[in-house]
Amino acid sequence: MKYIDMHAHMVSRSTDDYEQMALSGCIAVTEPAFWAGYDRRSVDAFADYFHHLTVFEPKRAARFGIQHYAWLCLNPKEGEDRVLARKVLDLIPEFLDHPNILGIGEIGLNRVTRNELDTFIDHVNLAVDLDQMILIHTPHLEDKYKGTKHIVDTLVADARVQRERVAVDHVEEHTIEMVLSQGFWAGMTLYPTTKCSPARAIDMIEMYGSERIYVASACDWGRSAPLAVPVFIREMRRRGHDEAFIRKIVYDNPMTFLSQNSKFSVPEDRISVALNA
Repeated sequence: MKYIDMHAHMVSRSTDDYEQMALSGCIAVTEPAFWAGYDRRSVDAFADYFHHLTVFEPKRAARFGIQHYAWLCLNPKEGEDRVLARKVLDLIPEFLDHPNILGIGEIGLNRVTRNELDTFIDHVNLAVDLDQMILIHTPHLEDKYKGTKHIVDTLVADARVQRERVAVDHVEEHTIEMVLSQGFWAGMTLYPTTKCSPARAIDMIEMYGSERIYVASACDWGRSAPLAVPVFIREMRRRGHDEAFIRKIVYDNPMTFLSQNSKFSVPEDRISVALNA
């Protein structure tokens, strides 16, 4: 089954991962800007990173028939540094015209501090001012509910935000309803040990339905699986869901959300293997 991985940090993955994803049906990935494993010290480091996302990574993915799209921001883990945040926000518009850039993300909160919230609001203002879509990161573990509520409340209070153009990622059982009820898209991250297992994600889909919901691997530096979406597809089949319903979650819904940006386009006849590269 063809699928789109809505959240994959491919700069942290090997080229072999692209090959395996292509063999498993992946036709496109979207890569949010994220933490590098350390706090970057200067805006020049972000310029190099954004160049990598807009120039090198799309070429690497294309070798295997996968279309690569990206989002730009200063990640929430670095949002505490307000001086650096302002410099990065000034840099971002230079890269937004690249053909693979979909919008601003993944923005949000990490430890739910005042500085992080101010940096988050600055990113939202930039997205609204430049008519960009938004991809949201919600905190992990003990800060999940509090952080998600702060994020949702902030977005809802801003009448300029077009909720149908905002995806809130890393939702779990205790946060999915507040996201969906306010008209945002909800993304479930399929991790081996944290966030959501395929079984938990399917439980939520069976409870809340298939509208404005998607799953993603969010594969990165830590324990994560670039083939998490195919594993989810297999589990959906084992649970008795039909092919059309599964396709809606892993392909149709991502297509609907991402196609709100005219840059996003995946030919229907795209074959996601190019092993003669």
